[in-house]
Amino acid sequence: MYWVWLCILVSWHSPLRAECPVTATGLCTPGVEETIVIDEVETIEYEADGYTVTTETTTTTTTITTTNEDSGDILDGDAGYVSSSKYEGDMDLDWGGQGPATMPSGNSCYNLGADKCAQITGSGNSTSTMGVSGMGTTFIQIIDISDLDIENGGRTNYSIKVDKRDSQDRIYMHITGKDGNTSVFSGTDILSESGVNSGYQTYESGFDFAGGITTLTIEIGGRDINLAIGPLYDDVRINVLYNVVNQIVTEHILSVEMWVAYGGSTETEVIDIVENIFEHNDVVDSTTDDMYFEPEFNEPDMNMSYETVEMEMEFDLDIEMPEMEMADIEMEMEMEIKEIQLDELEIEMPEMEMAEIEVDIEPEMEEPIATETEEVANETTDETEEPVEEPKENVAEEPEPEESSPETTEDETEEEVVEEKQEEPKKEEEKKEPEAKKEKAAKKIVKKMGDKGRYDSTNQLKTLIVMQVLGDTKTFFDSQKQLNDRQGFFTDYMIPDTQIENNNIAQYYLFMGSEGLMNDMIDSQWQTDSE
Repeated sequence: MYWVWLCILVSWHSPLRAECPVTATGLCTPGVEETIVIDEVETIEYEADGYTVTTETTTTTTTITTTNEDSGDILDGDAGYVSSSKYEGDMDLDWGGQGPATMPSGNSCYNLGADKCAQITGSGNSTSTMGVSGMGTTFIQIIDISDLDIENGGRTNYSIKVDKRDSQDRIYMHITGKDGNTSVFSGTDILSESGVNSGYQTYESGFDFAGGITTLTIEIGGRDINLAIGPLYDDVRINVLYNVVNQIVTEHILSVEMWVAYGGSTETEVIDIVENIFEHNDVVDSTTDDMYFEPEFNEPDMNMSYETVEMEMEFDLDIEMPEMEMADIEMEMEMEIKEIQLDELEIEMPEMEMAEIEVDIEPEMEEPIATETEEVANETTDETEEPVEEPKENVAEEPEPEESSPETTEDETEEEVVEEKQEEPKKEEEKKEPEAKKEKAAKKIVKKMGDKGRYDSTNQLKTLIVMQVLGDTKTFFDSQKQLNDRQGFFTDYMIPDTQIENNNIAQYYLFMGSEGLMNDMIDSQWQTDSE
């Protein structure tokens, strides 16, 4: 039977939130976003003698890092996106396009410098290739930027220097971005409209986009309305800034099993085990947020030795000895009471009933205690002797008391034999008693340590010494004898190396003896067949 309990805990932790969804337009704020999802599943498996609780905790950490990257000037020949001999932004060469145009240089470029520049000379009013109206002349080129792997949007920035000498002229900047054949964005900025006396200016701006782009189409156009001096421009720069989003997902699974036995509450036992672990181990933190337990290695008590443990055991034995003496005192008291009762009985009985008295005393002598049997036997013999002497003086005709003496002597001999037999096992018991007392004292010492103290290094050393005392290892090597080497066992004879000596006697027995025996067997068989 299984029980399953599911708990999901979701939390976010981010020192700098980085919100940059796939549909974001323009540049996202750089930063790190961390999402933690904790999925905890608890399974309970029931069995006959208990149940197992398995807790599996899955921690999924998703880290999203957003940065802004810069392509650099894609119109610079050294960047590798355009040809340095034709399509650079320094306008040394004509890009090509619609309508008439010139490429002056020197003083004809005015404030743009002595090198070459581009001049718009068309006065027409038509729509350009990129869909911009009011066009007389255009400069246009398409640039492949697929190597940048732009996927999460960004911004295209431009910079251009313009010198418009006639206020009636106009000039514009247009950029179109595509992802393959799909247009992603298209932007047009009128740098200087007709009727504005702008003169020499540097224009900087840009266009945001979302998603990915692979190509850029750049178109610069305008009109020379009065056909005097058309708009001049030079030093065109295009930079693509784009978002780079990196996502890292880590998953950590922790599985913990706990066995719970039936038959009472186990909370106390579990707590004792946990307390024992923390009490006798050091908790060590690591750089990976994991915890380790290392056992404590306390220095053992250097004052503990074989002699100190042996003295402690003897001290425990001395404490237990008075109990044994009290038992002996009680036994002696009981014996004296029994003796007094026997004396009272014998005094009350008349002289003529001696035979009956002896019969009554005999069963009491069969008790197993040797000390009682000895005292009772002595008393009975003394008591029987006293009445035996009195009839001899007063009544001479009664022979019965004289016959009782042999009976008592026989009883005494039997009792002595029984006493000797009982004394032999006593000696064996006396030998075993010290060993049993030592074991009892050892168990008492180990019991004092307790369940938690048994893991202590000092108590473990003490336990080993107790085992040595019980095994009597102190005098084990006292009766050892040193074995002397046998004189003349080793000789100076050297076995020759790389030489095989012939043994003629061995060869004789091997070849002559064995072959001769085989020939005799064959000959005997041939003779029996011929017979």
